[in-house]
Amino acid sequence: MRDAGERGRGAAGGRIRRWAVRLACAALWLALWQLAAWAVDLDIVLVGPLEVLARLAELAATAEFWASLAVSLGRVLAGLLAAVVAGTALAAAASRSRAVRALLAPLMGAAKAVPVASFVILVLLWVSSSLLSTVVALVMALPVVYTNVLEGIAQIDPRLTEMARLFGVPALARVRIVYVTQVLPYFRAAVTLALGLAWKAGIAAEVIGLPDLTVGEHLYDAKVYLDTPSLFAWTVAIVAVSAGLEALVRLALGRLEERREARP
Repeated sequence: MRDAGERGRGAAGGRIRRWAVRLACAALWLALWQLAAWAVDLDIVLVGPLEVLARLAELAATAEFWASLAVSLGRVLAGLLAAVVAGTALAAAASRSRAVRALLAPLMGAAKAVPVASFVILVLLWVSSSLLSTVVALVMALPVVYTNVLEGIAQIDPRLTEMARLFGVPALARVRIVYVTQVLPYFRAAVTLALGLAWKAGIAAEVIGLPDLTVGEHLYDAKVYLDTPSLFAWTVAIVAVSAGLEALVRLALGRLEERREARP
């Protein structure tokens, strides 16, 4: 009991130290940012963190701020969800067929190589600006999900699948016991990485396409009117949403894995 208690206190102390180091590093960078703003002394070029925080508080007090975040987030998440479903399905098909894998290789390579700006201009020829961020998020996230899930399937020990087959494990149970267990870490990494990429690419697409009531529209307006505090404030909001989404996804997938391991 004493050893368990000591280990618990040691783990808690380690977490406190890690958070203390993170906060100290963040405080150092914020201080350097403020010093740089004082040195430049030109708000149109660089504003300090206190001014940005004040502007962010002003924006957060408006309904338009939250509506714009909700619209942009909903559209990007729709594209991400489509990419997760399609990428997983395509990876499963490619793992069973070399022809499918060879057919998809150029498509995935092109999706990873094409610059976001070029692709946004092309997409605007085909769809309305309201669908732009959804399509861009889908295309940017799809190769990430596909590649990671395909790699996870490739790393499955064939002896496990053979043993499950010899013992007559039903197909659905085989998928849950063997495939999900082995692929889930790769899937979690894919979704986490694709989430950040889709969010950034979706916002960049909105800055070009300018759909109404979106984060990208506000970023563009801040640039046009040289409203540097608003530009920084919206950027901070984008980063905060990205970090929060990543934490939620990690938590949700971690809980899913715990529930799966708890099942008999």
